[in-house]
Amino acid sequence: MQDIITATAGYLGKHGVESPRLNAELLLAHVLGKKRIDLYLEFDRPLGDRELDPMRELMKRRAGGEPLQHLLGTVEFHGRSFLCDPRALIPRPETEHLVELLLALPAKPARILDAGAGSGVIALTLAAEWPEAEVDAIDISPAALALAAENASRLGLADRVHFLESDLFSAVAGQYGLIVANLPYVTAGEMLTLSREVRADPVSALDGGSDGCDVIRAFLDQARAHLLPGGAVALEIGAGQSEMLVEHLRLLGYNDIRSTADYAGINRFLFANHG
Repeated sequence: MQDIITATAGYLGKHGVESPRLNAELLLAHVLGKKRIDLYLEFDRPLGDRELDPMRELMKRRAGGEPLQHLLGTVEFHGRSFLCDPRALIPRPETEHLVELLLALPAKPARILDAGAGSGVIALTLAAEWPEAEVDAIDISPAALALAAENASRLGLADRVHFLESDLFSAVAGQYGLIVANLPYVTAGEMLTLSREVRADPVSALDGGSDGCDVIRAFLDQARAHLLPGGAVALEIGAGQSEMLVEHLRLLGYNDIRSTADYAGINRFLFANHG
């Protein structure tokens, strides 16, 4: 088994895959139906064609730029396993950080809306961690919402989160104590230089217009009518967008505006209240 991992890692490395050894181990663990750590207990185990054939197929697809998460079919997010495929954006560590910040809030909101829900990782994690909260989730993509609903069923949360197809707030009624959003924030220039793996994500989940903030500005404008008095918005944004969006929040009458850095030191998250 060890020689297969070494050979696969070498092949992936030659084809520009980052962390090729880790990718090789995760792919082999997936083929064998084991956890990655279990491989170290069976390094001397020989592999037959029944195991090598699917491993070779996955190796070729990964070398061609298909995201590891799509090949594995799942992604870990805040201690839970979520289905992951091309219907929605692959969850990023930054989004997990946003959820950690939300869960650390001193007051737990009773009504929550997740705008741009994608695969549902934010809405479903908040619903699981805050069992008393009422959680709604919206997305413009019916395919993404179908994936989110599958994740809700998988996690036993189908009766906790209400999913709705909506172009921002076009189909939303009512008001919320917290509206969280991970909306498209990639600039037009960045769209031209995305990695092979990121290009596998839906364009509608990435393209934020010329400066990356078109959808976010529209969201902030519309969100005001759907916040309870003193309610908050929380967003993940792109690098270099914090200053202009903080000013936009001020112009729209938001207060208590906070910009928070991610673990890389980039101002990645915005929090603000209204009313």
